[in-house]
Amino acid sequence: MNNSAPYFRLSFFYFAYFAALGVFVPYWTVYLHAAKGYSPIQIGELMAVFMATKVVAPFLWGWLADHTGERLRIIRLASLLGVLCFLGVYRDQGYWWMVVVMAGFGFFWNASLPQFEALTLNHLGKQVGRYSWIRLWGSIGFIVMVAGLPPLLESQGIGRVVDAMLLLFVSIWLSTWLVRDKPHATHAVKNNRLREVLRQPAVWILLLACALQQGSHGVYYTFFSIYLEGQGHTRTFIGWMWALGVIAEVVLFLFMHPLIERFGTARLFVLSMFLTALRWIMLGTWVHNVPMLLLAQVLHAATYGLFHASAIHLVHHQFPGRLQGRGQALYSGLSFGVGGALGSLLSGYGWEFLGETYTFYAATVVAGIGWLLALAYVREDVADAAHH
Repeated sequence: MNNSAPYFRLSFFYFAYFAALGVFVPYWTVYLHAAKGYSPIQIGELMAVFMATKVVAPFLWGWLADHTGERLRIIRLASLLGVLCFLGVYRDQGYWWMVVVMAGFGFFWNASLPQFEALTLNHLGKQVGRYSWIRLWGSIGFIVMVAGLPPLLESQGIGRVVDAMLLLFVSIWLSTWLVRDKPHATHAVKNNRLREVLRQPAVWILLLACALQQGSHGVYYTFFSIYLEGQGHTRTFIGWMWALGVIAEVVLFLFMHPLIERFGTARLFVLSMFLTALRWIMLGTWVHNVPMLLLAQVLHAATYGLFHASAIHLVHHQFPGRLQGRGQALYSGLSFGVGGALGSLLSGYGWEFLGETYTFYAATVVAGIGWLLALAYVREDVADAAHH
């Protein structure tokens, strides 16, 4: 344990948070499809509603945290309200009720992570490069659930997804009581207001590229489990396919700090965009080919791990001092929120009308546009977090 940063206690939040995602991302859409009988369009719409809460919630709660200085109290409140809203799933009264419930628990669940990211970076201070060592515990939590849950689902039914989610939501809330608040550095750039930062075209292009990259993931997060189940794979196999992607991500996080030191965040960011486009081509074309499917899942290390770690560093550099909470919220809101919502919504229509393969090809085009923007505009002199 390092005295300047409570690594274990910070890591426990990430473990619980991403363990919940390890249930939600692979199995929630399967639950909606198998237990509720929702169509691809309805599933796409429900996931878009959930993703859309990432647009409003992080920025609203980020503004509150930055202005009140009570970041940790706000994280705790959001986590508790997320638990209470999720209880609505147990009422089980049809599609429109599910829309309301997913909007509710999404609004509070998605509020806590960007603020905890800012809290973690404040705890780390000049050791910001060690962020990846804390964040990798989130990946481990994801792996534990995504690989460990299928036997339970096979024996007791897909409905156990709801119970697992509730237990993990409670764990997220409890984990927030293990850490102390850590204010931002008061000496940092006092006159640099949000409007001035957002006047820089490079900032907007960075955020747009992030939104396109996450938008391209819409088909993956919404339909990958359903896609593989349609190919005749068992839920255990599907769980291990998700786990493989995140295991690769963990390995990458272990080497992220020296990679940033050697290559810089901008080059790594551009590379992650290119590999994202390549991955969707592979999934659309070679889903029947198990070695290619394995390789596509290993690329998750780049398309999520490399992308997110480099983006977090770039955003942290661009939004200093009192702007940290809103900077992380903008990144989360525009990429995972706007990008994720539109990606989920459009993938539902694509799945229904274009078919599986062409929906992945459409995702390739979206990621490719983001890559071109990043290649042209993201530079080390614009955002170099390696020296932070």
